[in-house]
Amino acid sequence: MISLDYRAVSRVMEMKLFESNSVSVSEIAHLGRTYSGPFLNFKNILGVKFSPQICACKGIVLKVTCTSASDNTYLPEKAIGSIGQGKLSLSYRINGTNGTSSRLYCSDNRVLHAFDDEYGGVIVDPERLPANPNAFVSILHASLSYWKKMGKKGVWLKLKVEQSELVPIAVKEGFQYHHAERGYLMLTYWIPEGPCLLPDNASHQVGVGGFVVNEKNEVLVVQEKHCAPASVGLWKIPTGFVLESEEIFSGAIREVKEETGIDTEFVEVIAFRHAHNVAFEKSDLFFICMLRPLSTQIIIDDLEIQAAKWMPLVDFVEQPLIQEDCMFKKIIDICIARLGECYCGLSAHKMVSKFDGKLSSLYYNVVQNQDFNCGAS
Repeated sequence: MISLDYRAVSRVMEMKLFESNSVSVSEIAHLGRTYSGPFLNFKNILGVKFSPQICACKGIVLKVTCTSASDNTYLPEKAIGSIGQGKLSLSYRINGTNGTSSRLYCSDNRVLHAFDDEYGGVIVDPERLPANPNAFVSILHASLSYWKKMGKKGVWLKLKVEQSELVPIAVKEGFQYHHAERGYLMLTYWIPEGPCLLPDNASHQVGVGGFVVNEKNEVLVVQEKHCAPASVGLWKIPTGFVLESEEIFSGAIREVKEETGIDTEFVEVIAFRHAHNVAFEKSDLFFICMLRPLSTQIIIDDLEIQAAKWMPLVDFVEQPLIQEDCMFKKIIDICIARLGECYCGLSAHKMVSKFDGKLSSLYYNVVQNQDFNCGAS
């Protein structure tokens, strides 16, 4: 029996895994008959069964049970995979997750740990990045070369705040900023020649306003502590931004509750405004939601709100800033039309699409009475 350095044999098996979804039985048998070492320890002892573990790379384990054959080779008898027509398809387990793909980008610390995305790219695992900047330089460069050979397209690299010293290294390698949140920076790299086809960062921010009218025909209004000089003294409806993974109507209900202490329930989306270059070149979607009050006692938010009250609808409409602004005036006109049942807004309906299998809200108009006029005036 010939003994080789296990790293050499390991590399052969890794390349087989990287290059093909299957490994020839004869190739495994040949390795088992000829080589031995910590990586492969197939023993050419006729009639003896054994169950070695083949570790292609850290965190990945393949198990094969072998038995002898008439030609003194050892063929897999049972495996986590399947045998057919002289081929053994190997399955693997990564951190407790089963899989069958041979695209495992974690070869002996020379390629960054990453996962395939559904568009032919890779997503680097931020939890397994080298902490040492010098090590990151070499492994990042090697990874890009390897992914290029594998025909990969986009690379997504998420760096946490505590990994910020790696940002200049990635930028020097050709990565570009995509977006940032409080806890991380996302960078991207486009491997193929030609224009980058990765999607840009989110182009819009989403705001909501709650139009709340009680049985006395009074509107819930606030005066903000921090506002533009032109809006000083204006009584306005509670407004704010929708949070991540928050429904439009849920955002409106939350903002009203935070600013005034009033509990409400959603009725309809009355209208929405679309504006551009509002904040840092981002566009803005602003949804006006009609809400029904469930409580009456006002408790203001001292951080944002100067004052809040129930204001007669007539007085609210007659404010000079509303009368002088065509946008504000039109919004109020629509809300009043809805109160008079001369207009239909959009109600939310929970639905699941087979396209993505996710529960989402579809906003649309429902006409219960054919004689009801739902056209905007």
